[in-house]
Amino acid sequence: MKYKRALLKLSGEVLGGTKGIGISPEAVSFYTNEIKIAVDAGAEISVVIGGGNIIRGAELVENGFADPMRADYMGMLATVINGLALQTAFEKSGLKVKLITATKIDKVGEQFHQDRVHTYLADGNTLIFAGGTGNPLFTTDSAAAMRAVEIEADVLLKATKVDGVYSSDPIKDPDAERFDSISFTEVLNRQLKVMDLTAFALCSKNNMPILVYNSSLKGNLLRSIEQGDVGTIIS
Repeated sequence: MKYKRALLKLSGEVLGGTKGIGISPEAVSFYTNEIKIAVDAGAEISVVIGGGNIIRGAELVENGFADPMRADYMGMLATVINGLALQTAFEKSGLKVKLITATKIDKVGEQFHQDRVHTYLADGNTLIFAGGTGNPLFTTDSAAAMRAVEIEADVLLKATKVDGVYSSDPIKDPDAERFDSISFTEVLNRQLKVMDLTAFALCSKNNMPILVYNSSLKGNLLRSIEQGDVGTIIS
């Protein structure tokens, strides 16, 4: 297995199914099955989940509903709701699972503690990290980069709807070039939009490879960690 310990970054929208809104039982079931197959094959999978299917903070700010700080906290709580949905589905599938929150929410999940997290991984738990970084002004991409480094993951998997990183938007540009692999430096030089710059810089500084892959295809998660030939690897 090329990547035994992986941090999977899922956007909240993927849990919303085709509409990207709310929580779709079909979408939750699909990603649960993908993760269960990978775990059964011997992988250690941790998940950082977004919350855009429930609340998009930027829209709240644009519409004057909330200030940026409060909107970010609302978004963090949305990720916890998604985390609870995934936890329930994982448990029903037979996975050992722990919901880890960035801030203290005792009756919902357990607050992040690095030593305990490593113990849980060693005991075969699948971890769900919710609540972002616990601080406003940081995206769940930044949370994913941070958690990947903290758990000493072999790779950060960026789940998307396309099959890798392109030179431009492949939907708008039919001549867009797809990369099998690309360096952190070249991504920055080309100004390619992979993750937010804070997250990207954290991965680059800590030599954390990022594998951008199409997560909507059945079996792609297992193939990405077993063979590493799915999508685009950034290193």
